[in-house]
Amino acid sequence: MKEQHELYENARNRIKQKKQLYFHFVLFLIGSVFLIILNKLLKVGENYIENWFVWVVIVWLFILILHFVNVFITHRFMGKDWERKQTEKLVIKQKLKIAKLESEHYASELKKKENSQDNLTKE
Repeated sequence: MKEQHELYENARNRIKQKKQLYFHFVLFLIGSVFLIILNKLLKVGENYIENWFVWVVIVWLFILILHFVNVFITHRFMGKDWERKQTEKLVIKQKLKIAKLESEHYASELKKKENSQDNLTKE
């Protein structure tokens, strides 16, 4: 039952990511047309830089490409399974460090007891 719920949640999250990407793409298209109209027809900002909309659209396109890479490429390699494996590796590593510290502590305590017993026997 838990696995089905996890699969459902994962599918729901993927659909949400894709929906946001598609919305971003539509917003990019509409926004780009709006910027072209602002620059070419309404002459906004032509006093400073002619065809400034090109730079804005290029930067926005770069951000859209990063969004696409995140949804369709990076997420596939670094999804829930990858996160789970990395977490398990870190937990195991931490447990090993704790066990090592405990054994070192135990060894030092034994050494202290031996030293104190040696001191008692010498007296």
